[in-house]
Amino acid sequence: MSPDDGFRVYIDRLWPRGLSHETFHYDLWDKDIAPSTELREWFHVDPVTRWPEFESRYAAELKDSAAFATLKSEISGKARVTLLYSSHDEVHNNAVVVRNVLSEG
Repeated sequence: MSPDDGFRVYIDRLWPRGLSHETFHYDLWDKDIAPSTELREWFHVDPVTRWPEFESRYAAELKDSAAFATLKSEISGKARVTLLYSSHDEVHNNAVVVRNVLSEG
């Protein structure tokens, strides 16, 4: 955690293994914008191969999500937002998709 992180949003549905609520610092835990359970379980079978389709399907879920619209409103006035996720894969994870969809406007 750094002061430069700005507003920290944890975007996974499940609590990260091995971290306590006292040591994991976030400003908002938004479980409702995480991928659906069905999509998450399908993706985790083969993340690298299924990544392009996961990106597309998850982006569609986000665009249809009232929770995502609320998140966009919540962070709109923030100078910096850091998306937190529990995956060890920095390339193939839901935060990448959320960032990309947020960037689209």
